[in-house]
Amino acid sequence: MSDLLHVSSSPHVRAKDDTSRIMLYVIIALLPTSLFGIFNFGPRALLLILVCIFTCVISEFLFEKITKRKVTVKDLSAVVTGLLLALNLPHTLPIWQAVVGSVFAIVVVKMLFGGLGQNFMNPALGGRVFMLVSFAATMTNFEFDGVASATPLAMIKSGESVNTLDLLIGRTGGTIGETSTLFVLIGAIILILLGVIDLTIPGAYIVSFVVFLVLFSGHGFDSNYIVAQLCGGGLMLGAFFMATDYVTSPITPMGKVLFGICLGVLTGLYRIFGNSAEGVSYAIIFSNLLVPLIEKITIPRAFGIVRQKKTKEVKANE
Repeated sequence: MSDLLHVSSSPHVRAKDDTSRIMLYVIIALLPTSLFGIFNFGPRALLLILVCIFTCVISEFLFEKITKRKVTVKDLSAVVTGLLLALNLPHTLPIWQAVVGSVFAIVVVKMLFGGLGQNFMNPALGGRVFMLVSFAATMTNFEFDGVASATPLAMIKSGESVNTLDLLIGRTGGTIGETSTLFVLIGAIILILLGVIDLTIPGAYIVSFVVFLVLFSGHGFDSNYIVAQLCGGGLMLGAFFMATDYVTSPITPMGKVLFGICLGVLTGLYRIFGNSAEGVSYAIIFSNLLVPLIEKITIPRAFGIVRQKKTKEVKANE
């Protein structure tokens, strides 16, 4: 019988939370920044959100029907993917491009690799990066109050000053969900209070990014510059809602810390030394690819198991 049973180590905890409940918590936590994005950018933002969610759900449903798999759209993971993808898009993006990106996120990044739990990178970010490569002009076309303008990060990179209060509140251009740091943090607090995430990955991410800025940005410990870098772009949205994705992030305690450090360093490299002012999406996807290696070197050794040392006789025989 012992050969047939595989029991994980203690503690063993029974919990009411299943996938659909956790996804519902994430949706609730994303509501503040979603509603502010709709308020900030108008009905066009709402339309993009609805289109992305609908396309992701119907893509997953049709793929599972065609391939004769169990239909899993009730777990709400496709809804979360569509919502996150929409929040990472400019409100001016053509609808058909949002549809293409949503199909790519679900079918290519998620379902072709086995569905939820098998994808090797965050589907929403995979879809966004695909769209950045395919539709660069429209993906970087940002408007605020009807006027096209550079994003705060682009202004910082060119040496211009930005109003950090506007970045905190959201009175600026950008993607639908990244403009207001305040509402992103409200959502993050909801996730933490509901026990969906902890601060390990976001904390390691933010601290390592700040250290990188102090050492290599050329601005030293300039508080205004650091706050602008933290509040500008999608760093906060990525740190709390995408870097913490259960499937594509490490589960070991030390692995989470290393993962966060990788994110901070890569984001700093992209933003300070790269051609683009942003870099969160690329940093998270690249770090997703490192997760198997991170977990391999950080997995705790089982209690009572020691590595056997080779004796001199064995070494001599070899």
